[in-house]
Amino acid sequence: MFVLGSGFNPQQAALVVNTRSRSGEQAFFRAMDLLQDLGVNVKQTYPLRDAARLPETVREVVDEGCDLLILGGGDGSVSSTVDFLAEREVVLGLLPLGTANDFARTLEIPPEVDKACETIARGKIVDIDLGLVGENYYVNVASVGLGVEATQALSPELKKRAGALAYPVAAVKAFMSHEPFSAKLTFPDGDHDPVEFERLLQVAVGNGRFYGGGMVVAPSSGIDDHTLDIYAIEMGRHRDMIGVARYLKSGDFIREEGVSHFETARVRLETDPELAINVDGEVVANTPQDFSLARNALKVLVPESSTAATRDKSD
Repeated sequence: MFVLGSGFNPQQAALVVNTRSRSGEQAFFRAMDLLQDLGVNVKQTYPLRDAARLPETVREVVDEGCDLLILGGGDGSVSSTVDFLAEREVVLGLLPLGTANDFARTLEIPPEVDKACETIARGKIVDIDLGLVGENYYVNVASVGLGVEATQALSPELKKRAGALAYPVAAVKAFMSHEPFSAKLTFPDGDHDPVEFERLLQVAVGNGRFYGGGMVVAPSSGIDDHTLDIYAIEMGRHRDMIGVARYLKSGDFIREEGVSHFETARVRLETDPELAINVDGEVVANTPQDFSLARNALKVLVPESSTAATRDKSD
């Protein structure tokens, strides 16, 4: 019998893998063998070569009573399916198979298939926060401006050739052609005064800790702190932008001149002109838009040693 240390005894586990992801096809068969050896009784398997089928497949298996969804893919795979997992009793077990794997990095889930399978079989269940763009859930970060332009510059060829370095390379390309925009942030809970900006490079609303291949949203950001981290980067001189870029990896850029940082549970973003919103690497919405936080909305398996998410629903 497969029983996690937390007492979870799944009755209907399903393995859904985006086999078009960076190492998906090989990982699918490897995971099947490993999970069986670890005592995880996977009753349904879905090796998907068309990533567009991922959301509908997850929705179907969850509606059929799946209580452990083992998902193989990258951040885009998680973000595209999280709407069908949020606020449900189903538990997510993750095989990080993408280029960036920022969600897995946030939760300290190892990228190696064997260790990720060990986490699924022997890990602990935690409840984590999710961000909301309107009514759409997301896990890492939503942004307008440079983030969208970088996503558009991030071709499959670049990701395959450069790996995790593809994100900063795409960001540099986007920066060279970026047109500044104006924005207004308002805070429905009254925890901050409304603020307006004239010439911006980017506005981001982070739920998790990492994005863009390991960059930190903010030094204190976390995925169970019950707050969104918002930052706005003003368009300055190139030498000023180099100063900001130097600290992107650690999140310390929010302390640089020309960068504004807010912590809140709800914010409304309006821009001029209206802009597309990049949500976990996919463009799925446009401004103006409301952003909010869903507390403890997703159950996920993490290593016993993970300290990234420790809160329970009584917080």
